Amino acid sequence: MDSYPAVEDHGLVGDLQTAALITKDGTVDWFCAPRFDSPSIFGGLLDRRRGGHFQVSPDGVDYTSKQLYLPGTPILITRFLSANGVGELVDFMPVAGDRATGHHRLVRMLRMVRGSMRFRFECRPRFNYGRDGHELEVHPAGTVFRSAGQSLTLNPIRYAERLSDEHEFERTEEGIHLVATLHEGEAGGVILETGSPGPPRVYRAEEARELLERTRDFWRRWLGRSCYTGRWREMVERSAMTLKLMTYAPTGALIAAPTAGLPERVGGQRNWDYRYTWIRDAAFSVHALLSLGFTDEAWQYQHWVDDRIRAAQADGVPLQIMYRVDGSPDLTEEVLDHFEGYRGSAPVRIGNGAANQLQLDIYGEMLNSLHLANDHGLKDSREGWQNLTRMMDWLCAHWDQPEDGIWETRSGRQDFTYGRLMSWVALDRAIRLAHRQGRPADVARWTQSRDRIYEQIMTRGFHPGRRAFVQHYGTDLLDASLLAMPSLGFVAPTDPMWQATLRAIDGELVSDSLVYRYDPGASVDGLAGGESTFTMCTFWYVQALAESGRLDDAQLTFEKMLTYSSQVGLYSEEIAPTGEQAGNFPQAFSHLSLISTAANLDRLLDARG
Repeated sequence: MDSYPAVEDHGLVGDLQTAALITKDGTVDWFCAPRFDSPSIFGGLLDRRRGGHFQVSPDGVDYTSKQLYLPGTPILITRFLSANGVGELVDFMPVAGDRATGHHRLVRMLRMVRGSMRFRFECRPRFNYGRDGHELEVHPAGTVFRSAGQSLTLNPIRYAERLSDEHEFERTEEGIHLVATLHEGEAGGVILETGSPGPPRVYRAEEARELLERTRDFWRRWLGRSCYTGRWREMVERSAMTLKLMTYAPTGALIAAPTAGLPERVGGQRNWDYRYTWIRDAAFSVHALLSLGFTDEAWQYQHWVDDRIRAAQADGVPLQIMYRVDGSPDLTEEVLDHFEGYRGSAPVRIGNGAANQLQLDIYGEMLNSLHLANDHGLKDSREGWQNLTRMMDWLCAHWDQPEDGIWETRSGRQDFTYGRLMSWVALDRAIRLAHRQGRPADVARWTQSRDRIYEQIMTRGFHPGRRAFVQHYGTDLLDASLLAMPSLGFVAPTDPMWQATLRAIDGELVSDSLVYRYDPGASVDGLAGGESTFTMCTFWYVQALAESGRLDDAQLTFEKMLTYSSQVGLYSEEIAPTGEQAGNFPQAFSHLSLISTAANLDRLLDARG
C-alpha cells in the first residue's frame, strides 16, 4: 500500500473532454478516454498492479520532486532534483475543441536543466479498467497499443540525435520500457494519442513547442476574461481553471471530479464514481463563474439544464440528480472486483446508483442559479419558461415527502431540512422571475406552497432542545448543509434561531476550522465507517461566519483552509484528520465554494473598510 502516492501529490491536465492525473514522480496513473466517464486506460490510481500507468522519472538515482503550473495555465511542470542534476518534465493536453472526438493528445516534454541524469520511460496501459487485453505494435516511428476497437499511440518527439545513441529499449508483455540518459541542454519526449487518425510518427521539436504555445495562449486568453481583482487572486484563478478543466466542452456539462473510487477514508467503503454531472454542482458553478465574469459558461449550463428538463418532461419523469456528460441518464453502478482500490480501499465502484435517488434540493439550486443568471442578462426562452413552470407545478405537488438528501445517504428517505429549504428557494426564485419578466405562471399556488414550506421548517426543522435547525424532522442531529440558510435569504444572519444554530455547529461539527458534514457515528446513513471533514462545508462555514458579523474569524478560517490545498492549489472532496486530501480529486464542489466564498468575503471586508 505504500506504493500509492498521496492524493494531493497529483497535478491535473486536460483538454476539455477528458483529463489525466500525474504524480510528483512523473507517473500518469489516471486517464480515461475518449471522455471523462469512459473506461480507464491508465488506472494505477486504483490498482498499482492491474490498473496501468505511464511513467517518466529519474532512474537509479535518489531525487526529490516538486510540481507547479505554468502561471495562468494548467500546463504542469514537474521538477526532478538530484545530486547529479536537475530535470524538468512538462505535461499538457492540447484543447480538443467543442465537438466530441476520440482523438486526444497528452504531450510529455522532458529536458535536462543542468547536469546529467538517466530517465525511465515506462508505458503499460490497461484498457477498460484493466479488464481488456491489448496488442502491441512497435514501429520505427513509434508504438501502438490496440484493444477492442481503441488505440493508443506513443509518438516520440525528436530533439537531439544524441539521445537515440544512449538508450535501452525493452518490449514487455504489457508495454514498453525505455531508459535514456539526458545531458545538460538536451531534451526528449513523447506525444500520447488516443484514436490517432494515422500511423505513429516522429514529431519535430518545433511541432511540440507550437502545441505548447497554442495551449498556453488559449488558457491565458480565457483567464484574461476574469474580472476578479480581490485578495486571493492566485487561488481563485487556479480554482477557475480547475473548473474549466472539468467541463465537457461539447455539452457544457461540469463533472463533479475526474476520478472514481478514491475513498473518503482510506480503507473505508465510501468510494464513489464522480465523473458525472450533478444538477447541483452545475448550478453552483453558475454562482462561481458569474462572480468572475464568465458568462459564456453560465449560458452553456442554462442550455444544458433546459435540455435535461425537456427530456425529463417528455418521458414524464422528474429530473435525475445526475447525468453522463452527454446528458444520457444511464449510470448503472457496478463493482470492479479485480481492483484492490486506492491503498486497499475496496469496493471500487463505477457508475453511480444514487442517480435514481430523490433529492429535492436540486430544484432550489437550479432555480437560484437561473435567477442569478437572469440578474446578469441571461434570459430564458419561451419554451424554457414553460418547462420551468411545469417543473415548479410538480414541486408544489411533491415537496412534502421524504427524500434521500444532499449527502446521498443510503439508509432510507427522511424529511431532510435542507431539501425543504431548497424547495422554498426554488419557489421563491421562480416567483421572482415570473414577476420580474411578466411571465405567465400559477404564482398564487407557488406562493402558497413556498409559505407552507417556510412555516414547516420553522416549526419542525428547528429542535427546541438543541436550539438549532437539525438534519431532518424528528432528530436532534446537526447538518452543515444548513450553514447556507442566511446566504439564501431564508433567515437573517442575526436571527436568534440562526445564531443558536451556528453556535451548535461550532461546538459539534467544527474541528479547528475544518467542518464535518454531519456526525456519521450518530446519523445512520447506511454506510460503514467514518469520513473526513468536507471541504465545501468549511467554505460555507466561512461565509456563515462572515455574514453573522464574525469577519475576523471568517478570514482566519479561510486563510487556514488555503494551507490545506495541494502543492499546485487543488482540493479533493475532503480533508483527512492527518491533513491529507481525501475523496475524489480534484473536486468541483470544493473549488466552486472557494471562488464564491472569496468573492463574498472580499465584498464584506471591503465594506467594513
